[in-house]
Amino acid sequence: MGERHYAWWPDALPRRLTLPETSLWYNVEVSAARYGRRPWIVFYDAPITFAAFKDQCERLAGFLERECGVAKGDRVLLYTQNSPQFIIGYYAILRANAVVVPINPMNLTDELRHYVTDTGAATVITTQDLYPRIAPLLGQGLRHAVVGAYSDYLTAPTELPVPEAVAAPRVPIADTGATAWADALARNLRPGPVRVGPDDLAVMPYTSGTTGYPKGCMHTHASVMHTTVAGEYWFHNRPDDTRLAVLPFFHVTGMQGSMNGPMYTGSTIVLLARWDRDAAAQLIGRYRIRAWKTISTMMVDFLANPRIEEYDLSSLRQIGGGGAAMPEAVARRLYERYGLAYVEGYGLTETMAPTHLNPPQRAKRQCLGIPLPDTEARVIDPETLRVLPQGETGEIIVRGPQIFRGYWNDPQATAAAFLELEGKRWFRTGDLGRIDEDGYYFMVDRLKRMVNASGFKVWPAEVETLMYRHPAIQEVCIIGTRDPRRGETVKAVVVPRAEARGRITGEEIIDWARRHMAAYKAPRVVEFVESLPKSGSGKILWRVLQERENARRTG
Repeated sequence: MGERHYAWWPDALPRRLTLPETSLWYNVEVSAARYGRRPWIVFYDAPITFAAFKDQCERLAGFLERECGVAKGDRVLLYTQNSPQFIIGYYAILRANAVVVPINPMNLTDELRHYVTDTGAATVITTQDLYPRIAPLLGQGLRHAVVGAYSDYLTAPTELPVPEAVAAPRVPIADTGATAWADALARNLRPGPVRVGPDDLAVMPYTSGTTGYPKGCMHTHASVMHTTVAGEYWFHNRPDDTRLAVLPFFHVTGMQGSMNGPMYTGSTIVLLARWDRDAAAQLIGRYRIRAWKTISTMMVDFLANPRIEEYDLSSLRQIGGGGAAMPEAVARRLYERYGLAYVEGYGLTETMAPTHLNPPQRAKRQCLGIPLPDTEARVIDPETLRVLPQGETGEIIVRGPQIFRGYWNDPQATAAAFLELEGKRWFRTGDLGRIDEDGYYFMVDRLKRMVNASGFKVWPAEVETLMYRHPAIQEVCIIGTRDPRRGETVKAVVVPRAEARGRITGEEIIDWARRHMAAYKAPRVVEFVESLPKSGSGKILWRVLQERENARRTG
């Protein structure tokens, strides 16, 4: 049990990795020393070299320490679109010996309030397009905001389609506690010594799950370093590679595969702030891009482009990602037309991206892959915890260096996320899967309530908590429903209050939700009912509603 997959192990890859005993920041120092004059980021044709990047990180870190009072272990919010500001902000926070809290830029003020309160963060790095959402929280826990303009980094001419928010010129910000990005860098302050190592907290991305509010996943420099290094070795990435960076960096897949991994290796990343299939295709040919981390919805859109034959995609050698299974027909077209296998992987926020990847030389379609170096996995009966044999479906559990320390300020949820087996501590993924005869893992179903909308994980309990604030809603249950474009989308089954019945419409509920939560979480379908099914103890039986919806869609 657990050895069969070594028959398909990537060439020349050791089963165990010796990880650097350093902080993530040291990867910047190494790459800047080795490749200082080479471009690290290309942003709408404007390059930033490794050396210039390191210098700006240090200047921002100095400002965080000396002007914002950021100290070792402090949590700092990072709330921007994919941009030079995100990457500089990320590494500047680490250089200031602090902890990065990356936030989905789709989140609105009501959602942001929880991150401020839960983390105790006093400082946020953001950009002027998002600043109006965070500004109301200054003076309510937050004391400092560094606010950037994406256009500060549009330093070269380009004919690429630049989004309006990216092209917008810098505007003055006069609020107490807010400092323009350019002014913070112009202070030219330098930070004190690096005082963190592998076991210190580095990054705290948030996830939700079965409770109402998102929970911070505590990752150390060592846990982030593991998937950073393992992913680079797995795909034989090289310093001379150029990679397309379009997955969101706030999410661990984009963070590791398109940012931290390339920094470790010294590769160049070509960055888009927003997904644009024509711009992506232009850049692949222009910069001879070799590797591209993506998700199924992006690839579906990319291949559906009627102009795709106009572009030179011959440099591509590696395409893969996770989040949701790639449709068989799309994977087949990618292979038949371009000779490229879409290499899928599997991981969670709690595992800092992959625990499993498909071997590039023998990738299976719609498959999670095999465990990474130093990583063990099992399939168990979720009730008895008995390890199940090949072919049987059960809960996937994992252990390895990339597993998080636990949930921030939530020991009860942390305890529930782990179990003891074979004298070892294992993380319970909440995903149901099976192992085939070659030792490859396949997803079958979920134990956790979750809707996968275009690769975005939507946690029903979080959406329900927000929707109960609506004055017309008496009860609500969030389920998933099929969607031809998103795969799944969010549906709200609503019991309206007596005074609102016959007056409130589904469109009004949807509009309200979009004003109070990130667009990908907001219900796109609303069904009004007289009552919700409940257990004897009064608990809403969400699974009954989900099964009814599934039957309706397949019937």
